[in-house]
Amino acid sequence: MRAVIQRVSSARVDIDGETAGSIGRGLLILLGVGHDDGEEQAERLWSKISRLRIFEDAEGKTNLSLADVAGNVLVVSQFTLYANCKKGNRPSFTEAGAPDEANRLYEWFANRARRDVPRVETGRFGAYMDVSLVNDGPFTLVLDTDNL
Repeated sequence: MRAVIQRVSSARVDIDGETAGSIGRGLLILLGVGHDDGEEQAERLWSKISRLRIFEDAEGKTNLSLADVAGNVLVVSQFTLYANCKKGNRPSFTEAGAPDEANRLYEWFANRARRDVPRVETGRFGAYMDVSLVNDGPFTLVLDTDNL
């Protein structure tokens, strides 16, 4: 699994002009599922994200986790994180997971996050979405379970 994690002051995802999910302070997680991913990778990724100390403490140091700041989470599926651009100029997405399994793992990941975070919002798998955010910092990380 791959994730782009952005520390945000606020974030929102709209589908067909309607807000599907929105959060205040917390994390926007763009989540990609690969064809070899399963619940083990989803658990490992969430475990790492939930413990990341990327929020500032009273001295301005990044010492606090999502739980420490009572942050929210917005999870948005993004199969394009598995784009392969090695040949030509048109990305290939053959490394992305099959849609049914990727959707299952996306939902599993969001539900797993809900066990730890009171407010977890999502987009809609496979939908065309407009994602808006105020990146706090800016602070953006890229995680891949192959490298955790």
